[in-house]
Amino acid sequence: MLGRVYFYLEQNTVREAEALMRDLRAHGVGVMTAPYTEESGEPWRTESCEAVRGAAAAGEAAGPAEEPEDALYITDDEEIYRVLQGQGFYVLPCRHAGNREADFAGAPYVIEQIEELGCGEIDMAYRRLAGLPWEILTTKRCIVRETTEEDADSFYRIYAEPEITGYMENLYADREEELAYLREYREKVYAFYGYGMWTVLLKDGTVIGRAGISWREGYDVPELGFVIGVPWQRQGYAYEVCTAILGYAAGELGMTQVQALVMKGNEKSLALCIKLGFRETGEVRDGGCDYVRLVRHAPQKGGTAAAGQVELQNFDKISK
Repeated sequence: MLGRVYFYLEQNTVREAEALMRDLRAHGVGVMTAPYTEESGEPWRTESCEAVRGAAAAGEAAGPAEEPEDALYITDDEEIYRVLQGQGFYVLPCRHAGNREADFAGAPYVIEQIEELGCGEIDMAYRRLAGLPWEILTTKRCIVRETTEEDADSFYRIYAEPEITGYMENLYADREEELAYLREYREKVYAFYGYGMWTVLLKDGTVIGRAGISWREGYDVPELGFVIGVPWQRQGYAYEVCTAILGYAAGELGMTQVQALVMKGNEKSLALCIKLGFRETGEVRDGGCDYVRLVRHAPQKGGTAAAGQVELQNFDKISK
């Protein structure tokens, strides 16, 4: 979790960032501005932006000597951005009317409208820069977050059940290949799309399956996928999590249609999809397997809300 944010901003931009600073503090995140002062009133640094640039020119560290890993810097100064990034800090450049010509080329993300951001978006950007998983949503009993390599052992236990692999592709037999796949998926799919297949956990941290939204080659409609481990089946987890994900797909990702391809003979998954509001559109053959194809249209505004309490976050004002 993000613990501290340092703002290296010009004075007019500091005023625009005041709402963000208040929200960060409200969520327990430490906030420092140049010249930096802790909430306790104790000074952390007294350097202005000019002093930081001077220290960098002299070959001195721009940030503190022992910076915690849960810290993020935000700056609208091109030179300071380069210095902090070069010294290994997590940095978000900020673009506004006064610095449209600043060169932040190569920055993974750039703040565009700082006055409209909150703690949630900043934490998401920090997690992406630090290589930490996003928590996508929560339901009454579960957490859905991005998958990490640490989930692999749990996946192998889940996929060891013949009931699971009878209707879906298995994991790589070589664990190192699976880990490489998970790393590449995080770096290329999550970072590019912002969504994909995620890990499903109970709120005590137990991994019980996977679910999410992805794209299948040859189709122009996104696809819902899900698998819940045998010990947790018949307890409503799949319905709870998939309902929340479909609500997220419609409300957060703007997806008006989602498909599901259920292998013929998989009556449990077929029944779940119908319960979720999918309707059969026919049969298709894909990758040498026969599937029932179902499509679900997102409810119109004002329709039935998704089951469970879903926490959503926006990432619109930080551009890639």
